[in-house]
Amino acid sequence: MGAVGLLYVGAVLFINGMMLLKKIDPRAAGIFNLFVGSMQVITPTVLIITNPGNAAQILGASGIYLFGFTYLYVGINLLGGFDSTGVGYFSLFVAIMAIGYAYANFQLLGDPAFGVIWLYWGFLWFLFFVLLGLKHEQITRYTGWVTAIQGWVTAAIPAFMILTGYWRNTNLIAFILAVFGVVVFIGLWPLTRGREPAAAAPSDETVGARDRRHRPRWT
Repeated sequence: MGAVGLLYVGAVLFINGMMLLKKIDPRAAGIFNLFVGSMQVITPTVLIITNPGNAAQILGASGIYLFGFTYLYVGINLLGGFDSTGVGYFSLFVAIMAIGYAYANFQLLGDPAFGVIWLYWGFLWFLFFVLLGLKHEQITRYTGWVTAIQGWVTAAIPAFMILTGYWRNTNLIAFILAVFGVVVFIGLWPLTRGREPAAAAPSDETVGARDRRHRPRWT
């Protein structure tokens, strides 16, 4: 993934994490998802067209579409107020494919750091599947924190390190990322689990209005 595009993936993940934590209005987040989603569809297309004989470049570019389509899908859902189930099941597809891309980075591309990062993304997109596809709203807070943290750890910081020439010892970086991910994401679970506000029982008059209000909000 191009370092510039990766930087803005970090931004959109941070924005979406803050949205899930109810710090940002969903419609405002939807607009930024469209910006980054468009960027992440145009970028791999250009890379593939300009490097038709470079198998490694095409492999790397192909994975960018997974994110581009996710953010476009999310942006359209948030702005249009559509049901999130489709995004959830597409996220399951992304989570499964992330395992393959992790393997490719470990075994084919010789980049263990991004191998670990793809595992991070697989875990995050699986959370999106559970939250949006299976509608387990009790993990909203946990997913929000994981999303926001991954925006920095898997995208913004690595992108800045690549752009400034500090992305060097990828074996050490992979080890640090692996330890950080296990400790932080396990530690977050008891701190966020079950802390979603309980919803009041709705009256008959407000059921329809509540459903319409929550559709754009991923939950």
